[in-house]
Amino acid sequence: MTISELQVKDIVAVEDGRKLGYISDLEIDVDKGYIVALIIALKGKMFGLFGKDEEITIPWNHIVTIGADVILVRTENQKLTHNIHDNQYDVQER
Repeated sequence: MTISELQVKDIVAVEDGRKLGYISDLEIDVDKGYIVALIIALKGKMFGLFGKDEEITIPWNHIVTIGADVILVRTENQKLTHNIHDNQYDVQER
């Protein structure tokens, strides 16, 4: 599977079925050669066309499954935080 194939899939939270957005970037551990996290562009803010990009980070181990059209992720035990200084959102463990 290529990165471009991943980017067109909806990211959906398994807890409540809400769409989180689409993959805008990947965090990669280049020393070990694997994906650490998905960077998700929140709905309506894709590619910075409609204002500043807002993103959340989903750790790779929170992916439940990658299907034909969607990627299901666990968001339980996480909270969405906003960093005022760089206008970034991150999902962090509680």
